[in-house]
Amino acid sequence: MTVTRRALTGCALALGLSVAVSGVVTPAQAWEPKKPVEMIIMAGTGGGADQLARLIQGIIDQKKLSPRPFIPINKPGGSGAEALRYLQDKAGDDHTVLVTLNSYYTTPIINEGLGVDVTKFTPIGLMALDTFQLWVTSDSGINSLDDWVKAVKAADTWNVGGTGKGQEDSILFAMLQAEYNIKNITYIPFPGGGTVAKNLIGKHIASTVNNPSEQMAFYKAGQSRPLVQFTDERLAAFPDVPTAKELGHDIVYFMQRSFNAPPGMSKEAQEFYIGLFEKVFKSDEWQKFCTDEGLMCDNWVAGDDLAEFHKKQLARHEALIAKVGAKAITGE
Repeated sequence: MTVTRRALTGCALALGLSVAVSGVVTPAQAWEPKKPVEMIIMAGTGGGADQLARLIQGIIDQKKLSPRPFIPINKPGGSGAEALRYLQDKAGDDHTVLVTLNSYYTTPIINEGLGVDVTKFTPIGLMALDTFQLWVTSDSGINSLDDWVKAVKAADTWNVGGTGKGQEDSILFAMLQAEYNIKNITYIPFPGGGTVAKNLIGKHIASTVNNPSEQMAFYKAGQSRPLVQFTDERLAAFPDVPTAKELGHDIVYFMQRSFNAPPGMSKEAQEFYIGLFEKVFKSDEWQKFCTDEGLMCDNWVAGDDLAEFHKKQLARHEALIAKVGAKAITGE
């Protein structure tokens, strides 16, 4: 997948001028939240999006970046459909933001009756490109991608798990099935990546494509093993794990972690959130989290540049779904 990573140009807050009732031109009062801000998470608790949102909430509080608190609210229903519909229905609201996954693209494509056009949402900022690895338990006896393919093909049924259906995890497994002509994988959807990770360790499923942050605690405890990375290059967090490209398979896939807002948010509020999340993005706390947890946080992308990024990723996911078939990633 080709990923656009351009720095935002001209994204600094632009304080305009307003004309007072008296006719005297005075600096405009910068917009700030007047009540708590809803931070909607389109996935369940414990997953990558949930961890990210709660970390960012802590950074905002610690650095006193907002006069009103940000309140994380999980809305995982319908592979993100519940959250997307909620944001759509909040049109014009200045006190709601959405933490996104790639289901930001896939759910409206697959669920045409949802009535959501994400190109109409207000783009705020791209916080990271999250990554994927193929995971098994450390006592599985599987030590490489080749081992995994042989084990899967030798089994009657191979149960795998992921967040929701019709979104990023099921897309990746569909890509693996197509690449290796595998027919016997059964995909089991869970409400969030944290639950997926626990079910792997509990051996209720045999494989996952968890994001690093979702498996890191089990990995550090020696309970799980990454077999391959679906990135262009090896991540610093996993220097000994090969990429699929190194093994001769062009499977590269990222998860965008961005903030977006309802359609029709005021320009002043959008500028406030862009400025706030840029400060979070450049903070030592956020950059350390990215390095430690295997996320890519090289460039800040916001506003119109993020809208262009979304446009390209939406087209990319339309092509991916057309290639593997909607049924392959929804199981319906």
